[in-house]
Amino acid sequence: MVLVCCAIWALVAAAGRPARPEGTLLALLAVTAGYALGRILGALLPVLAPAAAAAAVLALVLIPPTRLSAHPDAPPLGYPNADAALLVLAVGAACCAAWSAKGRARRAALRCVGAGAAVAALALGSAAGFAAGVAIVLCSLTAARMRRRLLGLSAFALAAALAVGGSCAVAMDALPSGLSESLTGQLTQPRVELWHQAVDLAEQHPLRGVGPERFADEAAPGGGPDLAPSASSPQSAPLQLAAEQGIPGVALLAAAFAWLLTALWRSPRPTPVVLTAAAALTGLAMLATVDHVLSYAVVTAGAGFLAGTSTSRPLP
Repeated sequence: MVLVCCAIWALVAAAGRPARPEGTLLALLAVTAGYALGRILGALLPVLAPAAAAAAVLALVLIPPTRLSAHPDAPPLGYPNADAALLVLAVGAACCAAWSAKGRARRAALRCVGAGAAVAALALGSAAGFAAGVAIVLCSLTAARMRRRLLGLSAFALAAALAVGGSCAVAMDALPSGLSESLTGQLTQPRVELWHQAVDLAEQHPLRGVGPERFADEAAPGGGPDLAPSASSPQSAPLQLAAEQGIPGVALLAAAFAWLLTALWRSPRPTPVVLTAAAALTGLAMLATVDHVLSYAVVTAGAGFLAGTSTSRPLP
């Protein structure tokens, strides 16, 4: 229901204007397909499915000889931050497989795969991806001591809310000058300028926004070395939805994340698996607040796949 509402609202926001809702619809389709595939394979192969997914991501990143050369169009996705987001999901998948595997040697090997994915994110130049990967591994190691998964899921929800609130505060110049300058230096000035323009568009069009994929048409994004070549988005999923689909678009995105955490809370899988998957998906959500990684269908499909495997009921 939540995903259907997201699709309908994208069409409503695009009605009567030269908008392009196909990107949003493709992302929703990728999430749905990934989730369905994850539920199926997670029920049939609870260990092999996430482990194979993590290994496939690492292979796509490391095997091409020019992959770590920082070339702008290097595979698999051609954008280092999007590749790092994919590696963050690989860390979560490997750690989930470790909790489902039997034997200390297998669990240790799978955790090493997860740690290797985090190091690969650092090799790509993504310090945020590396930090998220290390946090996922640490959360996975300590998840066995958590008896109530609701407490951990609430902490992840709070972390995601703080990340979104912090990015919005920077975009609206609502922070003290010293803190704002420090964060701007970390985020880069061109990115923050795009966030300012997204807030301006959201204030001018609070209900339906300017239309999907019309940010570049309505604003004048300034390019920079840390941004995508086209700079066709404000480099933040919540701010992009606020500018292009208005406040309802942001509310639906929050509802989708809340539904995801609710599905994990009700999952029949063990608590360590659930909390590990929640940590990985929260890490992806935090990366999406400062970059346009959700614009890649492979990343959204990977998020759906991880959610599906961690909410599946393994067959006897």
